[in-house]
Amino acid sequence: MALHVPRTGFSSMLKDGAQHFSGVNEATFRNIAACKELTTLIRTSYGPNGMNKMVLNHLSKLFVSSDAQTIVRELEVQHPAAKLLVMASEMMEQECGDGTNFILILAGMLLGGAEDLLRQGLSIPEVVEGYEMASAKALETLPELVCSKLEKLTDAVEVAKGLKTSVASMQYGYEDFLSKLIGEACVTVLSPNGTFSVDNVRVCKIMGSGILQSSLIRGMVFKREVEGDITRVENAKIVCFNCAFDFMQTETKGTVLIKSAQELLDFSQGEENVLEKQIKSLVELGINVVVSQGKPGDMAMHFANKHGLMVARVMSKFDLRRLCSSIGATALPTMCTPTKEDIGACDLVHIAEIGDTALTVFQQNRQENAIATIVLRGSTTNVMDDMERAVDDGVNTFKALTKDPRFLPGAGATEVELALQLGSYARTIPGVQQYAIKKFADVLETFPRTLADNAGVKANELISKLYAAHQEGKKNAGIDIESERASYLDSVEAGILDLLINRTWAFKLATNAACTVLRVDQIIMAKRAGGPKPPKQGPMDADD
Repeated sequence: MALHVPRTGFSSMLKDGAQHFSGVNEATFRNIAACKELTTLIRTSYGPNGMNKMVLNHLSKLFVSSDAQTIVRELEVQHPAAKLLVMASEMMEQECGDGTNFILILAGMLLGGAEDLLRQGLSIPEVVEGYEMASAKALETLPELVCSKLEKLTDAVEVAKGLKTSVASMQYGYEDFLSKLIGEACVTVLSPNGTFSVDNVRVCKIMGSGILQSSLIRGMVFKREVEGDITRVENAKIVCFNCAFDFMQTETKGTVLIKSAQELLDFSQGEENVLEKQIKSLVELGINVVVSQGKPGDMAMHFANKHGLMVARVMSKFDLRRLCSSIGATALPTMCTPTKEDIGACDLVHIAEIGDTALTVFQQNRQENAIATIVLRGSTTNVMDDMERAVDDGVNTFKALTKDPRFLPGAGATEVELALQLGSYARTIPGVQQYAIKKFADVLETFPRTLADNAGVKANELISKLYAAHQEGKKNAGIDIESERASYLDSVEAGILDLLINRTWAFKLATNAACTVLRVDQIIMAKRAGGPKPPKQGPMDADD
């Protein structure tokens, strides 16, 4: 009888179906190739002239955008090495809210440069050490390149200039209008102690008209009509209920035995009297607007109209919380008589009609407010979704400005200057790490080159002119994408500015992600859980 001879080697420890790759050729180069594919996909979407990607997700929902974070999120990247880059971009989104495209391109190009160095004979530790030295030098140099600083966060005009570049990368041509709108909204909700929450700037999208018809409302906007007959209240006193605006239900079930029609009438009349008494108690406190999360009852609406109460319904508990924050009210769990501290105030509550959409507007006329709403107009849902992403980037940029208000020259000027300085730094390093530092400097050329390619400008000629300008001491020289020829401009005078904090985090996270991928020498993939996939169904009959 033949004996079973077990398998030998690493695969003997794993289940059948597991995959294992090791070494530079099998593991490292496979990982680098996957990351380069992701970078190639994202690179054409970089900058104001970046191309849109049309993505259909697993639910067949269509996304048309040049926003890198939206693209990689909906693609659901599966390769483990490419996932590391995606996670780095998600971390960038959490820290700064912008710059995800930059970090994906930088990390991918660093890995592409590492592949060239490895094929030339450098070892992985030497490449990683060189990249880390270059990143440290870049982070040390960045504060020296600062060109300006935002002095007053409460100045909407100055804030709009700081947001312009971020908005232009998503909505080129409308950056002046949108950055002004976003700047006013951010300054409105900025608290006196300097704290800022991105959640306090809301977006309401209404189909129709054009982008330039978008507007700012200081307060909350809901895409619903009011429930009753009252449609406008000035100097409103508002009470908010988490429950329905109706008869109170008892916590336990009870049985009422009624023996005659008169008893039935008396019972109904008793309920009505209790409800009217509750509504009268609200009116006596000066309340003229009621907001409820549940559906208002018919009898409650009758008495509300009788006593001149406006009734509005807010479906979302989160929106109800934001409304309470905006008007200074407290959401009550049951329909009861509120205290003075529970009552909110609003300058104007009214129904507005934009296009064919009716809105309930809670508007505050004062300059400082807890909530501001940007009403976006657009011809299609995809246009408005992309505008919403631009607004989100602008609001997050303001959030970053509250942490560090310093700016760097944009339009590729910072990257070219860093490339020059890192190239000089590489020549002072005696070891083989100088090749990795030089490669890091060459990778930084990718950004002005990509901007030029996407704008349809001759990249090689433009890069040569940029280097010549920077060697002459013009540190703010960046790409002029509006010129028909390859030419540069002073990015600071043109108002093209990047945030120092964004670039700092981008260099940290991109270098860490690239070095993490390079340090992987084995890929071990267990067999996927679950049984075999069901076979595809063919046509049901010959006519299909």
